[in-house]
Amino acid sequence: MGSQTGSYHRWVAAWDQFREDAPRIAGVFLRRHTATGKLCLLATLRSDGYPRISPMEPTIVAGELVLVGMPGTAKFRDLGRDPRFALHTATVDPHVGDGDAKLWGDARNVQDSALHQRFAVELLERGGPDVRGQPLDPFYVADIRGGSCVEFVDGELTITTWRAGEAERSGPLG
Repeated sequence: MGSQTGSYHRWVAAWDQFREDAPRIAGVFLRRHTATGKLCLLATLRSDGYPRISPMEPTIVAGELVLVGMPGTAKFRDLGRDPRFALHTATVDPHVGDGDAKLWGDARNVQDSALHQRFAVELLERGGPDVRGQPLDPFYVADIRGGSCVEFVDGELTITTWRAGEAERSGPLG
């Protein structure tokens, strides 16, 4: 389960490993991600230590959760300084009838031209801008350390939590 990376020496998971280890949370994340047109809220840490919340449209490419967007934005400067992030599926339902998911971990700036090209082709196929052949820096990929979701299971609000290297745990909220 997961792999050790970086100087933190803690367990982390790429998207494909996360999906295998935490199928319930991954399923809720994907359902909400799709329902909102991929809109999520990204939490980063500002240089003064306060949190910043920014909208973004993460995508999954080659088994990786990719956190990309317009270069030069504050959220990417934040990640360049401190790689920790939280990602929350957008919701408009205060009763979370469709569920809700959060992921957290560290973002790595991956400079891999083959991955960039694959991302650019998939982006264009989905109607996005043509960035083929352009430098994509930063190009952040998520090392997922944990996640959670809430959803209704048999009429009861249930929370599921997961940490890399462990199994999902579920139970009624409250």
